[in-house]
Amino acid sequence: MDCKSALIEANGDIEKAKAILHEKGLASVAKKSSRATEEGIVASYIHAGGRIGSIVEVNCETDFVARTDDFKNLAHDLAMQVAAMSPQFVYLDDDSDSGEGDNEDLCLVEQNFIKDQSIKVKDVVSEVAARVGENIRIKRFSRFSIGE
Repeated sequence: MDCKSALIEANGDIEKAKAILHEKGLASVAKKSSRATEEGIVASYIHAGGRIGSIVEVNCETDFVARTDDFKNLAHDLAMQVAAMSPQFVYLDDDSDSGEGDNEDLCLVEQNFIKDQSIKVKDVVSEVAARVGENIRIKRFSRFSIGE
């Protein structure tokens, strides 16, 4: 039904209908952002050579979603992002020096996604949240590197 109403709203323009559906999905994610996220998984990534590794905890609302491939792939991609980009904190409000402009480079959700530089990590998380229909929150992460 959503597709049909989006096509009607877009006067038959498929690309415009896709954009409308995308906006509705993001609005749905925003509504769910206050829901508790008590389930989830811990994912890890070890870079080739074994000198860099990371671990990330990603939470969702139900264990059902935590077992889906979409959610598992997101958690793995986030662990890879942490290993590659060395963020210092998850969200901008986690940083005590929030007045400095360079903090976006150190904030995980504000970084460009390593698999697609045209979007930010927060957008990837929102897309998966829209697909699975639940609130998703990155709880914490840690990055390990030999010699650092």
